[in-house]
Amino acid sequence: TGLNVPILLIVVGNSVRGTLGQWAFTALRYRPDGSENPEFVLNRPEFAGATILVAGPNFGSGSSREHAVWALEDAGFPVVIAPSFADIFRNNCFKVGLLPVELPQESVRALMDAVLDDPETEITVDLDALRVSATVVHESFEIDPYTRWRLLEGLDDVDLTLRHAAAIDAYERARPARLPSVPRP
Repeated sequence: TGLNVPILLIVVGNSVRGTLGQWAFTALRYRPDGSENPEFVLNRPEFAGATILVAGPNFGSGSSREHAVWALEDAGFPVVIAPSFADIFRNNCFKVGLLPVELPQESVRALMDAVLDDPETEITVDLDALRVSATVVHESFEIDPYTRWRLLEGLDDVDLTLRHAAAIDAYERARPARLPSVPRP
């Protein structure tokens, strides 16, 4: 459950982990002279602290690198709700741990309108129940069981590999010394 910000764009691309949030939507958030664009929704005070991004169709198109997802995550958005996502962007969301929720266009529009009418509107995204709830929308969404488990456990690709650290160490210790290896710290 969180406050929300509607991004009234159809195709959105991000560029440029850790401090990448400041670069989310750079071309829209800032003017050519580097000053903030007060018209852009993320710069408006009523949307400060928003944690759920409500976006237009094919969100993430043109954002095929992980940096786009890292920027959204670092900007404080663990969830993006849209009618559709660019495939590579969607897959990168899952790898990083950000939840892309696909809902019907009418439901996304209703969420956007509700948040624009009242920026205090809360949207709840329940990954356990696979439901999005707000005053104007109550919708189910789909996600494959393995990806859902990973998100619920907070596991990215590195975390999954590290779950096998003991087996990896045992394998490395058993390797013949004549074979190439990576020096360990």
